[in-house]
Amino acid sequence: MKISTEAIQKVRERTSAGILDCKNALLKAEGDTERAVGALKSRGFAIAEKKGERIASEGVIDAYIHHNRKLGALIELNCETDFVAHTDEFRQLAYDLAMQVAATSPQFISAEEMLAESELDPKLVCLLQQPFVKDPDRTVEEIIADTIARVGENIKVRRFARFEPGC
Repeated sequence: MKISTEAIQKVRERTSAGILDCKNALLKAEGDTERAVGALKSRGFAIAEKKGERIASEGVIDAYIHHNRKLGALIELNCETDFVAHTDEFRQLAYDLAMQVAATSPQFISAEEMLAESELDPKLVCLLQQPFVKDPDRTVEEIIADTIARVGENIKVRRFARFEPGC
C-alpha cells in the first residue's frame, strides 16, 4: 500500500512522532489516519509507562510571567540527564507547563496526591489531568507522554507554585 506524504504529515502534526513512525503506523492502519494516530498515542503512553520508574533527578526550573505582571508561575520539571534538560524541546515543555499552572491554578500534580474523600474534580485541580491550554483536546499528561516518547527519558513534574498579588 502506498502512503501519501500528506497523510504522513497529517499524522505527524497530530502526534509529533517521527516520519518513519507515522508511515509505519499508517501502513498498519491501512491508511486510516485516525487509527494511526490512536496507535501512536498508545505507543507513546506505553513508552512513558515503561520509563516511568526511572529516576528523574536532573531538570530545569522555569517561569511564566503574564504580560500584565500580575500573575506568574514557577515549575520544576525533571528528567534523567542534564543533556535532555538543556534541549529546546524540554525547555519549551517546562515553559508551557509553567504557563498551564498560571492559567489554570491547579492544586495538585496528580490525582494520587488528593485525599481519597475529596470531592474535587481531578480534571480541574490536578495538573496532569487538565486539558492542555495550547491544545484542549489533549491532557497535560498526554503532552508529557509524547515528549517522553520523543526524548527517550522519564519526565516528571516535581513541584510548582503560582503567584498572584493579594492571594
